[in-house]
Amino acid sequence: MRCLVLLLAVLPTLTLAEVPMTGAEFDAYTMGKTLSYAVGSEPYGIEQYLAGRRVVWAFVGTECRRGSWYEAGEQICFVYDDAPGDQQCWLFFQGNGRLTARFVSTPDGTELVAVDQSPDPMFCPGPDIGV
Repeated sequence: MRCLVLLLAVLPTLTLAEVPMTGAEFDAYTMGKTLSYAVGSEPYGIEQYLAGRRVVWAFVGTECRRGSWYEAGEQICFVYDDAPGDQQCWLFFQGNGRLTARFVSTPDGTELVAVDQSPDPMFCPGPDIGV
């Protein structure tokens, strides 16, 4: 009986454990959307998710970069056309009505939160007008 009570007490924490999204889950969640990300309350960047795992990314105040993403184990990794040898890998989590991303390519583990989403394409000013 004591073991059953202990198991029942621990069970809720086991179900709340963070489980990274799979590539299929990430694709289903992001496809056709433009998501704005923040670190804490500070705007960080915006990314549009296109067909074929293609993306358009811009840090706040910078030009747009085109790229793609792929699944590597539990990680979702991004490679941008202007820096093909520089992959950036993240763990994405969905829960509590929001999407979060934890950067795994550096030890600091930057964590982003998707603070807004839209079906509209990104606005890319400068030499790369539109999408």
